[in-house]
Amino acid sequence: MELRDIEIFLALAEELHFSRTAERLHITPARVSQSIKKTERRIGVPLFDRTSRAVGLTAAGQRLYQSLRPAYQQIVDGVEDVSVSAGDISGTLTLGTMGPQGWMINGIVERFQARHPTARLVHCELNVVDPLTPLREGTIDVAHLWLPVREPDITVGPITHTSPVVLAMAATHTYANRESVSLEDYGDLTFMTPRSPIPASMEEAFQPFRTPSGRLIARGPTVSNWEDELKATATGQAVAAAAAEAARFYARPDVVYIPVRDAPPIRWAFAWLTANANPLIGALTDAATDEAVRIVTERSASA
Repeated sequence: MELRDIEIFLALAEELHFSRTAERLHITPARVSQSIKKTERRIGVPLFDRTSRAVGLTAAGQRLYQSLRPAYQQIVDGVEDVSVSAGDISGTLTLGTMGPQGWMINGIVERFQARHPTARLVHCELNVVDPLTPLREGTIDVAHLWLPVREPDITVGPITHTSPVVLAMAATHTYANRESVSLEDYGDLTFMTPRSPIPASMEEAFQPFRTPSGRLIARGPTVSNWEDELKATATGQAVAAAAAEAARFYARPDVVYIPVRDAPPIRWAFAWLTANANPLIGALTDAATDEAVRIVTERSASA
Protein backbone atom coordinates (compact mmCIF):
# COMPACT_ATOMS: atom_id res chain seq x y z
CA MET A 1 0.00 0.00 0.00
CA GLU A 2 1.17 3.50 -0.80
CA LEU A 3 1.39 5.96 2.07
CA ARG A 4 -1.38 8.14 0.61
CA ASP A 5 -3.74 5.15 0.43
CA ILE A 6 -2.93 4.33 4.05
CA GLU A 7 -3.68 7.93 5.01
CA ILE A 8 -7.02 7.83 3.18
CA PHE A 9 -7.97 4.51 4.78
CA LEU A 10 -7.14 5.76 8.28
CA ALA A 11 -9.03 9.01 7.76
CA LEU A 12 -12.15 7.21 6.50
CA ALA A 13 -11.93 4.74 9.39
CA GLU A 14 -12.01 7.70 11.78
CA GLU A 15 -14.54 9.89 10.00
CA LEU A 16 -16.81 7.11 8.65
CA HIS A 17 -18.01 9.59 6.06
CA PHE A 18 -16.67 9.95 2.52
CA SER A 19 -17.30 13.70 2.17
CA ARG A 20 -15.79 14.57 5.55
CA THR A 21 -12.77 12.41 4.75
CA ALA A 22 -12.33 14.18 1.41
CA GLU A 23 -12.66 17.57 3.09
CA ARG A 24 -10.13 16.65 5.77
CA LEU A 25 -7.56 15.48 3.21
CA HIS A 26 -8.38 18.17 0.62
CA ILE A 27 -9.27 15.66 -2.09
CA THR A 28 -12.52 14.68 -3.78
CA PRO A 29 -14.94 12.01 -2.46
CA ALA A 30 -14.34 10.13 -5.71
CA ARG A 31 -10.61 9.98 -4.93
CA VAL A 32 -11.43 8.55 -1.48
CA SER A 33 -13.70 5.90 -3.02
CA GLN A 34 -11.12 4.93 -5.65
CA SER A 35 -8.39 4.57 -3.05
CA ILE A 36 -10.54 2.42 -0.75
CA LYS A 37 -11.59 0.14 -3.63
CA LYS A 38 -7.93 -0.21 -4.63
CA THR A 39 -6.95 -1.11 -1.07
CA GLU A 40 -9.81 -3.61 -0.73
CA ARG A 41 -8.73 -5.30 -3.97
CA ARG A 42 -5.19 -5.53 -2.63
CA ILE A 43 -6.26 -6.89 0.76
CA GLY A 44 -8.86 -9.21 -0.77
CA VAL A 45 -11.73 -8.46 1.62
CA PRO A 46 -14.17 -5.57 2.20
CA LEU A 47 -12.86 -3.08 4.75
CA PHE A 48 -16.05 -1.00 5.06
CA ASP A 49 -19.76 -1.72 5.15
CA ARG A 50 -21.46 0.94 3.04
CA THR A 51 -25.16 1.76 2.96
CA SER A 52 -27.03 4.82 1.73
CA ARG A 53 -27.12 6.08 5.32
CA ALA A 54 -23.92 5.00 7.00
CA VAL A 55 -20.35 3.79 6.62
CA GLY A 56 -18.84 1.33 9.09
CA LEU A 57 -15.69 -0.74 9.46
CA THR A 58 -15.86 -4.47 8.87
CA ALA A 59 -14.02 -6.78 11.25
CA ALA A 60 -11.15 -6.92 8.76
CA GLY A 61 -11.18 -3.14 8.44
CA GLN A 62 -11.01 -2.76 12.21
CA ARG A 63 -8.01 -5.10 12.43
CA LEU A 64 -6.24 -3.25 9.64
CA TYR A 65 -6.90 0.08 11.33
CA GLN A 66 -5.48 -1.15 14.64
CA SER A 67 -2.37 -2.37 12.83
CA LEU A 68 -1.78 0.66 10.61
CA ARG A 69 -2.59 3.57 12.92
CA PRO A 70 0.47 3.25 15.23
CA ALA A 71 2.77 2.48 12.29
CA TYR A 72 1.53 5.51 10.38
CA GLN A 73 1.96 7.75 13.41
CA GLN A 74 5.51 6.47 13.83
CA ILE A 75 6.25 7.48 10.23
CA VAL A 76 4.75 10.94 10.77
CA ASP A 77 6.70 11.41 13.99
CA GLY A 78 9.91 10.26 12.34
CA VAL A 79 9.55 12.71 9.47
CA GLU A 80 8.81 15.49 11.97
CA ASP A 81 11.88 14.64 14.06
CA VAL A 82 14.16 14.69 11.02
CA SER A 83 12.59 17.92 9.80
CA VAL A 84 13.17 19.62 13.14
CA SER A 85 16.75 18.37 13.42
CA ALA A 86 17.50 19.53 9.88
CA GLY A 87 17.22 23.12 10.96
CA ASP A 88 14.61 25.66 11.96
CA ILE A 89 12.89 28.13 9.65
CA SER A 90 13.35 31.68 10.79
CA GLY A 91 11.72 34.91 9.76
CA THR A 92 8.41 36.63 10.45
CA LEU A 93 4.89 35.39 9.77
CA THR A 94 1.97 37.79 10.15
CA LEU A 95 -1.30 36.01 10.91
CA GLY A 96 -4.73 37.66 10.87
CA THR A 97 -7.64 36.14 12.80
CA MET A 98 -11.12 37.25 13.82
CA GLY A 99 -11.99 37.65 17.48
CA PRO A 100 -12.57 34.29 19.21
CA GLN A 101 -11.31 32.31 16.21
CA GLY A 102 -7.77 33.27 17.23
CA TRP A 103 -8.41 31.45 20.50
CA MET A 104 -9.87 28.46 18.67
CA ILE A 105 -6.56 27.82 16.88
CA ASN A 106 -4.34 28.12 19.97
CA GLY A 107 -3.24 24.49 19.63
CA ILE A 108 -2.04 25.08 16.08
CA VAL A 109 -0.20 28.27 16.98
CA GLU A 110 1.49 26.63 19.97
CA ARG A 111 2.59 23.68 17.83
CA PHE A 112 3.97 26.03 15.19
CA GLN A 113 5.90 28.09 17.73
CA ALA A 114 7.28 25.00 19.46
CA ARG A 115 8.62 23.70 16.15
CA HIS A 116 10.03 27.03 15.02
CA PRO A 117 11.20 28.90 18.12
CA THR A 118 13.30 31.35 16.10
CA ALA A 119 10.36 32.41 13.95
CA ARG A 120 8.51 35.57 14.91
CA LEU A 121 4.71 35.25 14.77
CA VAL A 122 2.86 38.56 14.58
CA HIS A 123 -0.81 38.06 15.40
CA CYS A 124 -3.30 40.76 14.36
CA GLU A 125 -7.06 41.24 14.18
CA LEU A 126 -8.94 40.86 10.89
CA ASN A 127 -12.04 42.91 10.13
CA VAL A 128 -14.96 40.55 9.46
CA VAL A 129 -16.45 43.11 7.08
CA ASP A 130 -13.26 43.37 4.99
CA PRO A 131 -11.35 40.11 5.44
CA LEU A 132 -9.45 39.85 2.14
CA THR A 133 -7.93 43.31 1.70
CA PRO A 134 -5.06 42.81 4.23
CA LEU A 135 -3.90 39.75 2.27
CA ARG A 136 -3.94 41.57 -1.03
CA GLU A 137 -2.25 44.66 0.37
CA GLY A 138 0.50 42.54 1.94
CA THR A 139 -0.34 43.63 5.49
CA ILE A 140 -0.54 39.98 6.56
CA ASP A 141 0.88 36.72 5.24
CA VAL A 142 -1.93 34.38 6.30
CA ALA A 143 -5.59 35.03 7.04
CA HIS A 144 -7.75 32.68 9.09
CA LEU A 145 -11.02 32.85 7.15
CA TRP A 146 -14.41 31.21 6.90
CA LEU A 147 -15.11 29.23 3.75
CA PRO A 148 -15.76 29.15 0.89
CA VAL A 149 -12.95 31.30 -0.46
CA ARG A 150 -12.88 30.94 -4.25
CA GLU A 151 -10.59 33.80 -5.23
CA PRO A 152 -8.14 32.98 -8.06
CA ASP A 153 -5.22 34.71 -6.34
CA ILE A 154 -5.73 33.06 -2.93
CA THR A 155 -4.78 29.55 -1.81
CA VAL A 156 -6.79 27.84 0.92
CA GLY A 157 -5.09 25.50 3.38
CA PRO A 158 -6.39 22.83 5.77
CA ILE A 159 -9.64 23.30 7.67
CA THR A 160 -8.90 24.04 11.32
CA HIS A 161 -12.37 23.58 12.83
CA THR A 162 -16.07 24.25 12.30
CA SER A 163 -18.51 26.50 14.14
CA PRO A 164 -22.31 26.28 14.48
CA VAL A 165 -24.20 29.39 13.37
CA VAL A 166 -26.11 31.65 15.75
CA LEU A 167 -28.14 34.81 15.23
CA ALA A 168 -27.31 37.81 17.39
CA MET A 169 -30.35 39.98 18.03
CA ALA A 170 -31.63 42.54 20.49
CA ALA A 171 -32.84 41.12 23.78
CA THR A 172 -36.16 42.83 23.02
CA HIS A 173 -36.54 41.21 19.59
CA THR A 174 -39.72 39.19 19.00
CA TYR A 175 -37.56 36.10 18.31
CA ALA A 176 -35.33 36.58 21.35
CA ASN A 177 -37.14 33.99 23.49
CA ARG A 178 -37.00 31.22 20.88
CA GLU A 179 -34.87 28.16 21.50
CA SER A 180 -33.74 28.25 17.85
CA VAL A 181 -34.58 29.72 14.46
CA SER A 182 -34.48 28.26 10.95
CA LEU A 183 -33.07 29.53 7.68
CA GLU A 184 -36.62 30.08 6.51
CA ASP A 185 -37.11 32.52 9.40
CA TYR A 186 -34.43 34.70 7.80
CA GLY A 187 -37.12 35.92 5.40
CA ASP A 188 -38.79 37.73 8.31
CA LEU A 189 -35.57 39.41 9.48
CA THR A 190 -33.22 42.19 8.38
CA PHE A 191 -29.46 41.61 8.17
CA MET A 192 -26.48 43.96 7.86
CA THR A 193 -24.97 45.31 4.65
CA PRO A 194 -21.14 45.12 4.66
CA ARG A 195 -19.52 48.42 3.66
CA SER A 196 -16.63 46.65 1.93
CA PRO A 197 -17.24 44.16 -0.88
CA ILE A 198 -17.21 40.55 0.31
CA PRO A 199 -17.44 37.73 -2.25
CA ALA A 200 -21.06 36.61 -2.44
CA SER A 201 -20.14 33.02 -1.64
CA MET A 202 -18.50 34.13 1.62
CA GLU A 203 -21.37 36.43 2.57
CA GLU A 204 -23.91 33.67 1.92
CA ALA A 205 -22.14 31.32 4.32
CA PHE A 206 -23.42 33.51 7.17
CA GLN A 207 -26.33 35.41 5.66
CA PRO A 208 -27.89 34.02 2.47
CA PHE A 209 -29.66 36.26 0.00
CA ARG A 210 -32.74 34.03 -0.15
CA THR A 211 -34.45 31.56 2.18
CA PRO A 212 -34.70 27.86 1.24
CA SER A 213 -38.17 28.56 -0.23
CA GLY A 214 -36.83 31.46 -2.31
CA ARG A 215 -37.92 34.49 -0.28
CA LEU A 216 -35.59 37.49 -0.42
CA ILE A 217 -33.70 38.22 2.79
CA ALA A 218 -33.61 41.92 3.59
CA ARG A 219 -30.40 43.87 4.07
CA GLY A 220 -30.42 46.88 6.35
CA PRO A 221 -27.84 49.17 7.95
CA THR A 222 -24.37 49.40 6.45
CA VAL A 223 -21.61 48.34 8.84
CA SER A 224 -17.83 48.68 8.76
CA ASN A 225 -16.80 46.20 11.47
CA TRP A 226 -18.03 43.79 14.11
CA GLU A 227 -18.58 46.53 16.69
CA ASP A 228 -20.91 48.27 14.24
CA GLU A 229 -22.80 45.00 13.88
CA LEU A 230 -23.18 44.62 17.64
CA LYS A 231 -24.43 48.19 18.02
CA ALA A 232 -26.96 47.80 15.22
CA THR A 233 -28.04 44.48 16.72
CA ALA A 234 -28.44 45.83 20.26
CA THR A 235 -30.61 48.71 19.06
CA GLY A 236 -32.87 46.41 17.06
CA GLN A 237 -31.95 47.75 13.62
CA ALA A 238 -30.99 44.32 12.31
CA VAL A 239 -29.78 40.85 13.29
CA ALA A 240 -26.28 39.46 12.74
CA ALA A 241 -25.31 35.91 11.87
CA ALA A 242 -22.16 34.79 13.69
CA ALA A 243 -20.09 31.80 14.67
CA ALA A 244 -21.35 30.25 17.92
CA GLU A 245 -18.17 31.28 19.75
CA ALA A 246 -19.38 34.88 19.60
CA ALA A 247 -21.97 34.13 22.29
CA ARG A 248 -19.18 33.44 24.77
CA PHE A 249 -16.75 36.15 23.75
CA TYR A 250 -19.21 38.98 23.10
CA ALA A 251 -21.82 38.45 25.81
CA ARG A 252 -23.75 41.60 26.68
CA PRO A 253 -27.10 42.17 28.43
CA ASP A 254 -28.84 43.78 25.45
CA VAL A 255 -27.96 41.05 22.92
CA VAL A 256 -29.00 37.39 22.77
CA TYR A 257 -27.62 34.62 20.56
CA ILE A 258 -30.10 32.12 19.09
CA PRO A 259 -28.92 28.89 17.38
CA VAL A 260 -29.84 28.43 13.72
CA ARG A 261 -30.86 24.79 13.74
CA ASP A 262 -30.56 24.01 10.02
CA ALA A 263 -27.61 26.21 9.04
CA PRO A 264 -24.53 24.32 7.79
CA PRO A 265 -21.56 24.70 10.15
CA ILE A 266 -19.07 27.40 9.27
CA ARG A 267 -15.72 25.96 8.17
CA TRP A 268 -12.53 27.85 9.05
CA ALA A 269 -9.19 27.56 7.26
CA PHE A 270 -5.92 29.38 6.66
CA ALA A 271 -5.58 31.25 3.36
CA TRP A 272 -2.79 33.22 1.72
CA LEU A 273 -1.85 34.87 -1.54
CA THR A 274 -0.66 32.15 -3.88
CA ALA A 275 2.30 34.33 -4.87
CA ASN A 276 3.52 34.63 -1.27
CA ALA A 277 6.70 32.49 -0.97
CA ASN A 278 7.20 32.85 2.80
CA PRO A 279 8.28 29.33 3.94
CA LEU A 280 6.61 29.85 7.31
CA ILE A 281 3.21 29.60 5.61
CA GLY A 282 3.87 25.95 4.87
CA ALA A 283 5.15 25.45 8.40
CA LEU A 284 1.89 26.84 9.80
CA THR A 285 -0.29 24.67 7.58
CA ASP A 286 1.80 21.60 8.51
CA ALA A 287 1.14 22.40 12.16
CA ALA A 288 -2.59 22.67 11.40
CA THR A 289 -2.65 19.29 9.68
CA ASP A 290 -0.74 17.57 12.48
CA GLU A 291 -2.92 19.18 15.15
CA ALA A 292 -5.99 17.84 13.35
CA VAL A 293 -4.46 14.34 13.32
CA ARG A 294 -3.75 14.62 17.06
CA ILE A 295 -7.33 15.63 17.86
CA VAL A 296 -8.85 12.85 15.76
CA THR A 297 -6.49 10.29 17.25
CA GLU A 298 -7.35 11.34 20.80
CA ARG A 299 -11.06 11.23 20.04
CA SER A 300 -10.74 7.76 18.54
CA ALA A 301 -8.79 6.54 21.55
CA SER A 302 -11.40 7.85 23.98
CA ALA A 303 -14.40 6.55 22.02
